[in-house]
Amino acid sequence: MAVDLPEGCIANVVSLTSPQEACRVSMVGSTFRSAAESDAVWEKFLPRDYDDIVARAVAPPPRFDSKKQLYLWLSDHPLIIDNATKSFWLEKRSGRRCYMLAARNLAIVWGDTPSYWRWTSLPESRFPEVAELVSVCWLEIRGKINTSVLSPSTTYAAYLVFKSTASTYGFQYQPAVVSVGISGAESETRNVFLDPEGGQRMRYQIMPRRIRIFNRTLASNMFRSHACISRESEHQYPKVRGDGWMEIELGEYFNKGGEDSEMEMSLMEVNGGDWKSGLVVQGIEIRPKEAT
Repeated sequence: MAVDLPEGCIANVVSLTSPQEACRVSMVGSTFRSAAESDAVWEKFLPRDYDDIVARAVAPPPRFDSKKQLYLWLSDHPLIIDNATKSFWLEKRSGRRCYMLAARNLAIVWGDTPSYWRWTSLPESRFPEVAELVSVCWLEIRGKINTSVLSPSTTYAAYLVFKSTASTYGFQYQPAVVSVGISGAESETRNVFLDPEGGQRMRYQIMPRRIRIFNRTLASNMFRSHACISRESEHQYPKVRGDGWMEIELGEYFNKGGEDSEMEMSLMEVNGGDWKSGLVVQGIEIRPKEAT
């Protein structure tokens, strides 16, 4: 004989799953739908301090009739907080926290020197200001976020979000060094390219199949150059985002939770001595790493 479970019992069970599973459960039947869409369930999926986060918003979200509506809104609409220096949103499937640090919230070397960097506004940016690179030979950008505001037991990746302009130059062949880790601790570094077209040029440089070389020094230099190109082809290049900006991954960090430390992200290109210009930085985005 079938036994009908109380709606409250179903809601308690569903609240222990995930937002994605709750949406699936709601399709089972009317009782399950009522339980899966209740405020008791979606209150658990929202951050415990969501009231504080909303209170820090530059413009508060609309008033909603249910917690589920608020959750879905926070998944689709990054909330600008802390005097427009950060944005906050939720990963829709899991409810994990995501952030973007605005360019004004980053440590940019020479960022307040007008001959090197210019602060301007773009309608397609979520923040009031972006940083446009005028001309530098020393490029260094750093950002920090406290790990206590991130979701626990989550691997996060950090991404520089930027655009190139028609006047961009200096990024074709010289890679930048990026890293993500805990402030004050040694972190792994790797090379990335900020110019996607430059990366493609390096990918498609081809050595001739047959060549007669009588100068051993010339031969050694050519094969060394070929090996360098092969290694560079393994580096990462920017990808175009859905919002029209580009992003390059700086690294990843597993947040255990329960710790009060700072996660630091950096991008540097200081060794080449080449002058660079035209990069437009919106910020650094920190979001859960997608499973591969």
